[in-house]
Amino acid sequence: ERFVRLPGEVAKNVSQGVYSLHWHTAGGRVRFRTNSPYIAIHAKIPGPAKMSHFALTGSTGFDLYRMFGKEERYIASFVPPFDIKDGYEMVKEVGKGGMREYTINFPLYSTLTELYIGLAEGARVEAPTPYRDMPPIVYYGSSITQGGCASRPGSTYQAHLTRKLRIDHVNLGFSGSAKGEDEMIEYIKGLDMSCFVLDYDYNAPSAEHLAATHEKMFKAVRETHPDIP
Repeated sequence: ERFVRLPGEVAKNVSQGVYSLHWHTAGGRVRFRTNSPYIAIHAKIPGPAKMSHFALTGSTGFDLYRMFGKEERYIASFVPPFDIKDGYEMVKEVGKGGMREYTINFPLYSTLTELYIGLAEGARVEAPTPYRDMPPIVYYGSSITQGGCASRPGSTYQAHLTRKLRIDHVNLGFSGSAKGEDEMIEYIKGLDMSCFVLDYDYNAPSAEHLAATHEKMFKAVRETHPDIP
């Protein structure tokens, strides 16, 4: 019924904070090839995030990237209206031409239940060029990892690395709520990944808490993934 970043039962067992944030779509993407001269979105967002220190284009907006040769470049933002209540729609002209490859990046701090993509009648739709044939990079951390306070979803450091390295990623950043809990350790160590980024330090309530959880998490992931960076 909505896009999530990890199973609801896992999130609920970790903490109320993680449960609330697991509905935020940080790291979400939809990728495709099309020859449509425009791309439209109709998004249902029952929980748009409005914050005084965070651009609405980053917390609640979508942005659009296109492949130019081997390089993926930003071309447009789907900017939510300031008075957004439960969603919005927008059309972006991308020009006529042959088949082109696009990525739409999802909002960083909002709940998304449905996303419809509109294309010109008769336009072709094909699968995108796959990412490199390897498991994704998994990121676990604080609001910095979730994407606060990037001006656009495609401006997060994980999005930059995915475009540069062509490796998929999973964003498990939980603003103020990533604290190296045992339930989260158990979940993450079971994920398929090519690299693990452990960056929840700023959420630790004390140095003692960090000392008790950080190495513990590292060792647990290293136990199930002995060879990854």
